[in-house]
Amino acid sequence: MPPDREPFGAAITGLGLVTPAGIGVEENWRRISSGRSCASRDAALQGSPVDFSCRVPDFDAEALIGGFACRQLARFVQLAIVAARQAVADAGWDPREWDGSRVGVVLGNSLGGVQSFEAGQQALATGGHRRVSPLMVPMFLANMVAGQVAIDLGARGPSQVTATACASGATAVGIARELLRRGDCDIVVAGGAEAALTPLAVTGLARMGALSGRIEHPELASRPFDVDRDGFVPAEGAGVLVLERTADVTARGGRVRAVVRGYGAATDAHHPIAPAPGGEGIEQALRAALADAGLTGADVDHANAHGTSTPMGDVIEGRMLRRVLGDRALVTSTKGVTGHPLAAAGAIEAAYTALAIERRSVPPTANLTRLDPELDLDVVHGAPRPAPVEVAVSTSMGFGGHNAALVLTTA
Repeated sequence: MPPDREPFGAAITGLGLVTPAGIGVEENWRRISSGRSCASRDAALQGSPVDFSCRVPDFDAEALIGGFACRQLARFVQLAIVAARQAVADAGWDPREWDGSRVGVVLGNSLGGVQSFEAGQQALATGGHRRVSPLMVPMFLANMVAGQVAIDLGARGPSQVTATACASGATAVGIARELLRRGDCDIVVAGGAEAALTPLAVTGLARMGALSGRIEHPELASRPFDVDRDGFVPAEGAGVLVLERTADVTARGGRVRAVVRGYGAATDAHHPIAPAPGGEGIEQALRAALADAGLTGADVDHANAHGTSTPMGDVIEGRMLRRVLGDRALVTSTKGVTGHPLAAAGAIEAAYTALAIERRSVPPTANLTRLDPELDLDVVHGAPRPAPVEVAVSTSMGFGGHNAALVLTTA
């Protein structure tokens, strides 16, 4: 942290979660605490090289958003709007009563409305240009997740989308905190959303060699840090946090679930897909986040790791965590339950980290039966581990070499 930069904590006052683990905070916490994977066969992926995924269960957009409105929104935007409404209500705000000019929106996304793009291409190929929907472009543009959430909430402050691949959600939370620090906003709705479970997108990931090939046993496929891991399980979801200055929350008598104390980002500058072999980028990001918070690795009680279940990535990240945090921190990867929701992952996991602090419990890493012998970490598995978590970190790594880390603490 630069010497002239004062420490700053952004209060998390609201959480919204729409993930394969359920719709709502309580459903999510129960499922990730159970350590049961959400992966299952996916009818929409039939015939694909990987035909299983982690989808949001029982998501009825018409019931949750409204029939006419939701038909003009791509699925990734629908997920984000529901999560954002949850988070705002959880924070105790009514958008009809706040000063919208002081409310910002920062959300992460990678692949946009890929379903809308694919449908438009198919319509053009089979029926000509008049068959292409005039809504195609506004439905597939990635920035529309922030634009549509802002419209839904009446948030007229700064809004933007972060696109740092699988680190996008964590990047969004870090940027949102900076908007509060600078005084640009009084409230920021921050997080990430992704819904790209289409045959084309999933086949592309499979052709890259990123996905698990356990097609006979999808529920056992996502196994972070396990010696037999072979790739990640594709997922969808949205996670949204409401951030405010702690003094403002105290003044209005609001509740603080946890505090974002530090943020760090760095780039591998190594390879479009593979992380730097020594983990230099994610280590730089994590050390920067700890310095920003005025803390050291020895202060950390818990780490929610990126932990995607890939052979290379888990070892690189695990070794880095050991170097930076030592052997005291309780480590978990919730992707064993949820799969990998790409750009939404960092925000969803930041929410889970806040809940671990608030509820003094670290959820288990699903499907971990034999820890990779190359890793010297205390990885929670089998059952939740009760623990007085006061300082926690959440790490995120993305294609393109993007890395982001968040430091969360008790209020």
